[in-house]
Amino acid sequence: MSSRRAVLVVSPEKPEAKQAAQRIRALLNEFDALVEERVADNAVIEDAPDADLLIVIGGDGTLLSQARRFAHWQTPLLGVNVGRLGYLSEFDEYSLTRQANAILGGASPLVIAERRFLSATVHAGATSAVVEAGVALNDCVIAAGPPFRMIEVSLSINGELGPTIRGDGVIVSSPIGSTGHNASAGGPIVSPELACMIITPIAAHTLASRPFVAPAASVVEIHLERANESEAGQGTTLVLDGQVHHRLREDDTVRVTVSDSVARMVCNPDSGYWSVLVRKLGWAAPPLNC
Repeated sequence: MSSRRAVLVVSPEKPEAKQAAQRIRALLNEFDALVEERVADNAVIEDAPDADLLIVIGGDGTLLSQARRFAHWQTPLLGVNVGRLGYLSEFDEYSLTRQANAILGGASPLVIAERRFLSATVHAGATSAVVEAGVALNDCVIAAGPPFRMIEVSLSINGELGPTIRGDGVIVSSPIGSTGHNASAGGPIVSPELACMIITPIAAHTLASRPFVAPAASVVEIHLERANESEAGQGTTLVLDGQVHHRLREDDTVRVTVSDSVARMVCNPDSGYWSVLVRKLGWAAPPLNC
């Protein structure tokens, strides 16, 4: 039995992550598993080291950013939560330590879940030239932005024109991201095992507006009929995973598809998706007895 080789990726913004990293580094050294250590930033890294997994210490935001950063490596990511919720990061320091022999020592096979990214491109005005491109694991959000007037977008799926949405924007979410911004805006919670996209208007100016679940093979196009701009250069924006921002202008089109690229996430065998949904998000929790 040989130890698995790991790259340690630590959030530089969280003191708790640095403290946890000291103890996890020692744990990795016990198994002779530590290959190298990196800071959780956005620096491009071309060459993948000889490693069996990436251990990312931080919160869900750190895991999202590093999933995008290391997507081309295809090395499994194991998230260790030191943040508040830790919904996507399935481990904490205690559970990783308790399962160290299975995960680091190689006593058991890793349980891997593959989660497909969303791919988003911004096409400028009448030329339709691609001016921005990126991927998101959780969601692609068109946000109204300053000066926060209602915007207007027309939606089409696979070239067939759909509704015009007036309101604060629209969310295109992956199943794994359905419990995030999408759920807050009234969208459905969707099992991450399904292959689909969830389209949810934000504060739509009609009672008839409803979220819609589209097959993964769909091409979703959102055309900016009316957008916001401000003197400060801000305005309507495409936001990927709440972290990457691309300015949008009137007559731009955002095209969203399900990418062929996947994030390979190490699952905690002691907790399943639905139990986490109940425990951390309070799914179907009864009213408090005040």
